[in-house]
Amino acid sequence: VVGDRATLVVDTGLGARNGAIVVKQAEKLAKAPILYLTTTHFHPEHAMGEQAFPPRTVIIRPAVQQDEMNQHATELMDLFRGFSAQSKELLEDVKLRPPDIVFDKEIKLDLGGVTARLFWWGPAHTQGDELIFVEQDSVLIPGDIVQDKIVPNMPNADANVKNWLAILDRLEPLKPRFILPDHGALGDGSLIAKERAFLLELQNRSLELKRQGKSANEAATIVTAEFKTKYPDWQTMGPLANVVKRVYAEHP
Repeated sequence: VVGDRATLVVDTGLGARNGAIVVKQAEKLAKAPILYLTTTHFHPEHAMGEQAFPPRTVIIRPAVQQDEMNQHATELMDLFRGFSAQSKELLEDVKLRPPDIVFDKEIKLDLGGVTARLFWWGPAHTQGDELIFVEQDSVLIPGDIVQDKIVPNMPNADANVKNWLAILDRLEPLKPRFILPDHGALGDGSLIAKERAFLLELQNRSLELKRQGKSANEAATIVTAEFKTKYPDWQTMGPLANVVKRVYAEHP
């Protein structure tokens, strides 16, 4: 996000090699030397390339996301290193440094003619999900929270279905012209309603099966089969089971 006085980079890619590619592109586009870096969440493909950024880079994160990084970055990098030889190589000798600025709920960056709002509205995909809204361009950078026909990923108990839906409700009034997801295709503001409708239906169907006495595992099997048929163009139904389990946990 390029202003007259500063540039904001959102996410780094996986490891220093990818981070260096991002830095090179940012410096090509920049109009001034001030460089900010923020990350949508602490997962390695989003945040573990920061060591490639020059020392003058001002790193900004929500306090909750930084706490997650402090507690879980090492174990998650170990997990990612096991995915492939390439991931292992890219995550070799990763070095993280403390952020220069941490914020609780929201911070505004005046980049010079362009204002970026960075905000944290509670847990969804992770505890520390950050969203960025570029006001003048009406662009939303939502991390993993809004994507185009990609099943919401709730990898563990830190994810939150109820609050994910609440975040989508709060995003709707922004009416962004463009949405730039972390994964998948560029879209427009209609992606918010599509994401919300899918997740709400998934929650309601899970609760219906719970009322029928189905276990979480039984419900996950049923819902996955149903949604594969109903949403054939949505990618990777694998994460559905975890979403069902989160719904069960949130509605004891």
